[in-house]
Amino acid sequence: MAKPPWAPGAAALAHAAEVVEAVAIRGQSADAALATHARSPQRAAVRAIALGTIRWYLRLAPAVEMLLARPADLSPMIGSLLAAAAHQIEYSRNAPEATVDAAVDAARILKSPRASGLVNAVLRRFLTERAALLARADAGLAARTAHPDWLAERICAAWPALGPAVLAADNEHPPMTLRVDLSRSSAEEYVARLADVEIESHTIQWLDSALTLTHPVGVDALPGFAEGLVSVQDAGAQLAVPLLGAQPGMRVLDACAAPGGKTGQLLERLGAGTHVTALDVDRGRVALIDENLRRLGRTAQLAVGDARQPDTFWDGQPFERILVDAPCSSTGVIRRHPDIKLLRRPSDIRSFATLQLAILRALVPLLSPGGRLLYSTCSVLPEENEEVALALLAAEVCLAAVPGTSMPPGALPRAVGWQLLPGSEAGTDGFYYACLEKTTTGT
Repeated sequence: MAKPPWAPGAAALAHAAEVVEAVAIRGQSADAALATHARSPQRAAVRAIALGTIRWYLRLAPAVEMLLARPADLSPMIGSLLAAAAHQIEYSRNAPEATVDAAVDAARILKSPRASGLVNAVLRRFLTERAALLARADAGLAARTAHPDWLAERICAAWPALGPAVLAADNEHPPMTLRVDLSRSSAEEYVARLADVEIESHTIQWLDSALTLTHPVGVDALPGFAEGLVSVQDAGAQLAVPLLGAQPGMRVLDACAAPGGKTGQLLERLGAGTHVTALDVDRGRVALIDENLRRLGRTAQLAVGDARQPDTFWDGQPFERILVDAPCSSTGVIRRHPDIKLLRRPSDIRSFATLQLAILRALVPLLSPGGRLLYSTCSVLPEENEEVALALLAAEVCLAAVPGTSMPPGALPRAVGWQLLPGSEAGTDGFYYACLEKTTTGT
């Protein structure tokens, strides 16, 4: 039998380095970078190595750079390879020496054979010196938790007592939580059905539609997934529909609806006779809503349009409920999307806040008197959340906050609305919710 040309794992490590370089250096999303390796036989390993490296990049890359005489002279691809190999040495169960061998061959796969000696030397030093190197890198909270300085500072300023716990939670592996179509089953019944195929799970006491798997599985292993019986959705995200309080027969607008999870949940809860419009500004994302609704066996009126410009989609008939799951920094879902740490910039937060307020103000005239608007984000930064809600209430005197909202354990009441933080008692991602009601026909 012919000897394999490369050390075991070398190809996966090389492809993971390509993903890391695309995200950390060129600013591409992890999903887009990983899509280029979707057909690779090592795609699962590539994904695990790449996302793990991205999660810890801002801790590992500085530690590796300490071993380089001239870090600026290192090619971005080889720098990404060193970070990926350092991740495997520090966080995987692989034999460290085997990782070094794989990285040397990965440099050749990446068409950088002259760098193989450097890769070997740097990683062998990392093996022996990593405790001291990481101790130096860990001197600050931001580096220790692999966050950019500005984001760690903003999170800790917003949540002085909870900031370090939020940063730590961002590096945990998120649970796989499902939403059961309550018109067809219950969470308790589905837990039993999963047990029949030896998948362990448990219900979430404060939310009737939700259950969490003890160990994640592929969706193809979930009974009834292809038929729309269950969907993958964080429990915090599942709160939006019950908080909206829509009733059967109402006209409902799901603005910024893609990829359609909340649209599907609305239709599951409300049934036939309810008019749901699912809106998104991007035609391709509207197609994704349609694809997801087809799996669920549900239909909605799909619209391509800008929520800031109602004349691009509105028929003039008011809505009794409007859900605005607004574009945001996504700083509440970093544990699911670690590339957010590398892609977000400080200026993005104000830009998102400005966009959110513009969307909300444009949609207020579409809300019928006595109707409810639910504003939500997956952000943990008040500048996007409660500060936008306060600005909206100041500008739109016809709106009032809905008091007495029931929220899960660990939810934090704010000046307006509620905040869920990653790592809280509820076990959800980070979300903000504000329920607002149109009390008059005033402008």
